[in-house]
Amino acid sequence: MTHARLLVVEDDDAQREPLARFLRSLGHDVQAASTVQGAQALLDLGGTDVAVADLRLPDADGISLVRWARTRHPLVDFVVVTAHGSVECAVEAMREGARDFLQKPIDLDVLEQRLARLLERRRLEREVVTLRERIRDRVDVAGVVAESPAMQEVLATVRRVAPTSSTVLVTGESGTGKEVVADLLHRWSPRKDGPFVRVNCGALPETLLETELFGHVRGAFTGAERDRAGLFVEAEGGTILLDEIGEITPAVQVRLLRVLQEREVTRVGDSRPVRVDVRVIAATNRDLVRDARDGRFRQDLLFRLNAITLRIPPLRERREDVAALIPLLLRRYAEEVGVTPRRLTREAHDLLLAHPFPGNVRELQNLLYRATVLAADDSIRAADLAESLRSAEDARDGVPEPGPHRPLEEFLAEIERRAMRRALAEHGGVQARAARALGMHPRVFRYKLRAYGMEATNPSQAGRDGPEAQARGA
Repeated sequence: MTHARLLVVEDDDAQREPLARFLRSLGHDVQAASTVQGAQALLDLGGTDVAVADLRLPDADGISLVRWARTRHPLVDFVVVTAHGSVECAVEAMREGARDFLQKPIDLDVLEQRLARLLERRRLEREVVTLRERIRDRVDVAGVVAESPAMQEVLATVRRVAPTSSTVLVTGESGTGKEVVADLLHRWSPRKDGPFVRVNCGALPETLLETELFGHVRGAFTGAERDRAGLFVEAEGGTILLDEIGEITPAVQVRLLRVLQEREVTRVGDSRPVRVDVRVIAATNRDLVRDARDGRFRQDLLFRLNAITLRIPPLRERREDVAALIPLLLRRYAEEVGVTPRRLTREAHDLLLAHPFPGNVRELQNLLYRATVLAADDSIRAADLAESLRSAEDARDGVPEPGPHRPLEEFLAEIERRAMRRALAEHGGVQARAARALGMHPRVFRYKLRAYGMEATNPSQAGRDGPEAQARGA
């Protein structure tokens, strides 16, 4: 039996002490009280798992104790004890939240069995809660996958920061999920019932961005035919996400700094400030520290924005998340497209795990959506992905060029890395074939895959390539 901390509530000394001794003999920690008031005092000390309480007590009935504990100590379970023939009282106690009841005289064997069953149920309920929390931490309902230690650390920080009012700067490459993390900061905060306003600062010219953020009064400029409150005012009591914050002009930076310092917004064309209660989250794929050092971004604004900084690692630094995202995205896109769920062959799976995903999660999403739509049957093969991977490779920068600030060794390594990646795509992710196409020994090819961080994490690939490589290369 699981050991627990128990409270016996019984006014009859002749019954209370033997019952407490019996429960201690089972290995439980037991406290005892003879009144409702005494029981409440012990429960307020905390730590009680289960209370075994008589319903007839000198200062009040046991039902009132159950009712009181339901709101004050909801994690404490009650087993109520009734006199023979008082089943109605037991039923009322169960309605108030008691888990079980026994009739006097108490059969100790029955008590032991009922208590063991109750404690096992508590254990299972705790496991369910723990599993839900783990699932929530690893794959959040918003779509954040955190199988990798790097993303688990990010989510842990989000949980610590979300309940506060701190301004947060979310950094990371394009497509890493900065907006999703900002959404979590809002949803896990006390402001979750307030508005969550998003604005892409890089998509609007300076004049339009000013009026969008801060509002304007009628007649402030040509075309301002009526007053506009602005997004900061619209976000009152909630959160505003300033995406691509690194793209705002110096003039907007000055106005934004005032908002963060004074918590006041002054509309364009107006002189009267308006108080705002808004949490600010900023996001960027730029290096704002470098921009501030180079004079492109105000140092004082950066200090205000990065009270808390959350860096979202790129997908190439969290390979575990790629493996976890694949089945989730395949199910989602199958539902969207209206087809049976697709599955990746081993070669296709290995090919994706070896891909560096410079476009991060967004690139993986586009790749799997396209494969879901175009797949000839329920399987997605490496050949189905190869064309998309080649297109993505061609869409990126062309062949790198050496220069005074780039060593020749690094330049040549980049050429080799790209050649190996393309060979893998063209040969369905099979390493031995890709190695032969490049004129490399399979063992050298696998060594370089590891050196370049391109090695597939699926161990099946090594097993398939090994015998063939040994037969041909020894």
